[in-house]
Amino acid sequence: MQSAVIKAAKLGCIAAVVLTTGCSTIQSLNPFTGRTKTKAPPAALVEFTNSMALRTAWQVSIGGAEQFIFSPVQAGGSVFAASANGTVTRLDAATGRAEWRIDAGSKLTAGVGADADNVVVAGQKGVLLAFDGAGRQRWKGQASSEVLSAPVVGGGLVLIRSVDNRISAFDLASGTRKWSVQRSVPVLTLRNAPGMTIDQQIAYVAMPGGRLLALTLNTGAVLWEAAVGDPKGATELERISDTSGAPVVVGRDVCAVAFQGRVACFDVANGAPRWSKPLSSDVGIAADERFVFAADEHGVMSALTRDSGASVWRNTQLGYRRLSAPASFGRAVAIGDAQGYIHFLSREDGAFLSRTQPDKGAIIAAPVVAGANLVFQTQSGTVVALTTE
Repeated sequence: MQSAVIKAAKLGCIAAVVLTTGCSTIQSLNPFTGRTKTKAPPAALVEFTNSMALRTAWQVSIGGAEQFIFSPVQAGGSVFAASANGTVTRLDAATGRAEWRIDAGSKLTAGVGADADNVVVAGQKGVLLAFDGAGRQRWKGQASSEVLSAPVVGGGLVLIRSVDNRISAFDLASGTRKWSVQRSVPVLTLRNAPGMTIDQQIAYVAMPGGRLLALTLNTGAVLWEAAVGDPKGATELERISDTSGAPVVVGRDVCAVAFQGRVACFDVANGAPRWSKPLSSDVGIAADERFVFAADEHGVMSALTRDSGASVWRNTQLGYRRLSAPASFGRAVAIGDAQGYIHFLSREDGAFLSRTQPDKGAIIAAPVVAGANLVFQTQSGTVVALTTE
């Protein structure tokens, strides 16, 4: 039953047999008050000399995320964003001007997925809502259970992953279900929003149990499956090892990270491991041509070489600030925290370059690069685009 997933808990308990049986939950872990249970307080902000001038290109408010995670998406020169109250908007990526703003007619639990001509969000009880590029509703669909991960649009399809660990593809034009793939669910799993990435007609899917799945986009056939984390330990809590965030594809590599697992890169063609390093993160990674960036569960920010996984630098000065997934942005890597601060670190050595605080809302969603801007969405509903002078 869906009541087996407790919305207030970070560690949601999901039955292995398509949510038909109950199981214990960890009530004390909540993603919006502390994603890991720790006695350590957030590290104090470090003073430094600002060496990178930031400017707010634009800032808008669209409504809060409540207990969900909403990530902005860039497509066709626009930024699409949504909120829990049902607001969906299309903003000019350069100016932030609202091209349109609609009420989806339902409370939302995840979003957004978009291309230049389509935007898709997930509503309560697994309802899928698709709109055209002008904000007019195209179709309404139904997932097999609640959807917490943002839909992904590509290749004429909409991909969604529901909490019963089913990946489904819907025709983008009509909403017809094309295929679905389901995997069993561990007894305990993080209640977060593991992502999917489409590249070259392949969908890479972050999975519970530390798995990374590669599916053919047209049919859903499994091309390969790889281990990012291996569940181990004496208790179910110790065996949680979910792949976190969205896999990142750069060149011939697809890279991902797992909670209580590893950060690793694999060959996109066959899933052969390139390298892996022990690291625990529940928010995902960023990667560019040279580096892979990851923030671990304790707030340590690391840069690794993309070709071999060798350590480049570690910044330990953001400890227990509950960091978001990072983003590579020019000469910096940017990351948000639970107090609404956005930190810009040097890509080369991890030194602080700049810091800003759009509002006091926690930043959990991964930022997105939109042209010359870097766009963040806070839990309190601010969408802000930052640029460097």
